[in-house]
Amino acid sequence: MRVFAISDLHLSVNNPKPMDIFGPAWDNYVENVFSDWTEKVTEEDIVLMAGDFSWAMKLEDAKKDFKLFENLPGKKIIIRGNHDYWWGGISLVRKALPENFFAIQNDAIKIGNYVFCGTRGWLLPDENFSKENQKIFDREVLRLEMTLKKAEQLKTENDKLICLMHYPPTTLLKKDTPFTELIEKYRVNKVVYGHLHAKKNAELKFEKNNVEYFLTSCDLVGQKLVLIDEV
Repeated sequence: MRVFAISDLHLSVNNPKPMDIFGPAWDNYVENVFSDWTEKVTEEDIVLMAGDFSWAMKLEDAKKDFKLFENLPGKKIIIRGNHDYWWGGISLVRKALPENFFAIQNDAIKIGNYVFCGTRGWLLPDENFSKENQKIFDREVLRLEMTLKKAEQLKTENDKLICLMHYPPTTLLKKDTPFTELIEKYRVNKVVYGHLHAKKNAELKFEKNNVEYFLTSCDLVGQKLVLIDEV
């Protein structure tokens, strides 16, 4: 079993919003992702998608984007990104998902010797942080701990814990944040995140306090799935 990841697909089957207007890094990206996926992934594997899956505004419209993945191999695990406006109540989201799609929201899932958890996250505080941003940030910190507690209940001695976040949990300088403190407290092995685009100085993979971090935004990883782990 292998675990792959890719994020920020920004699909738009129902109301086309071409991503190639943002530069050549997005040229033919859907076809390239699918080609790479079918070459790498088997039915036993898992693909993590850390948010911004679809531009759709309504769940009914997002269904067509999900249908693109219906016949692709592997189990797919998703979390919500800041542009996933179609994501409403989690029960409705899960009901709309094709087979072998799993959505995480304030909970966790165990597959084989892996436990997966995650939350959207938010912008990291700085000197210009508004009261509203602080409110959202504090709420996301609580949600991260909630999903990590659920993961802790599922995890056994030989399991690996992988956390998905949409926003980066730390800065480009790898400073400690309330997110990284919780990640370390609950002994997460690997973190997968996205959100960043066209960041030439952003590291795609790094280690901080014995936790591996993977940035998997579609344009930054060359429209290819990233291998996160294998057993």
